[in-house]
Amino acid sequence: MADAYDTMMTPQVESLLDKTTSKFSLCTLASTRAREINAYFGQLGEGLGAMVPPQVTSVARKPLSIAFEEIAAEKIIPVVPSRDASDDAGDSA
Repeated sequence: MADAYDTMMTPQVESLLDKTTSKFSLCTLASTRAREINAYFGQLGEGLGAMVPPQVTSVARKPLSIAFEEIAAEKIIPVVPSRDASDDAGDSA
């Protein structure tokens, strides 16, 4: 009985989880990107241009909603560090 139905959240969390490795990585990726989007909107009047603007056209007002839309559109992808890089960092200390 897995019929598709309309929900209040678009894109759906289930489709976002398919694009990341875990719930934790989805939360981390979305919150980090939402902070970047919020900082971009905060510095718009200053003309600095140091932050990356939203990568999707959205009618959403909330930075987290925009971040979720970017993840769904595969404009933002998670980067998984390799095991070799973490092992090398521990050996050199």
